[in-house]
Amino acid sequence: MRQGSIQTDRLIRTWLLLAVLSIATTALTMLNSTGGGRYAIGLGVLLLAGAKARLILRDYLGLAASVFWMRAFELSIGLFLAAAFVLFAAGS
Repeated sequence: MRQGSIQTDRLIRTWLLLAVLSIATTALTMLNSTGGGRYAIGLGVLLLAGAKARLILRDYLGLAASVFWMRAFELSIGLFLAAAFVLFAAGS
């Protein structure tokens, strides 16, 4: 198998995973929940967003080869998503 074919296969797999995660996010937002359930839905949406960001950084931007940058982006995205959840919870 050629190197270009492996790269293309990985990008197609990543695209499919992103599509599945997007469908899951859409399905999650359609749930009608009250009380603590909405916090679970909010957290789920943010976790799915983090998973999609990681896929894009790793496979589309090629950061899988750079451990330092991958960890730096994961940390910053994780902190941002945690802050977003805190703001969501405080505003609800």
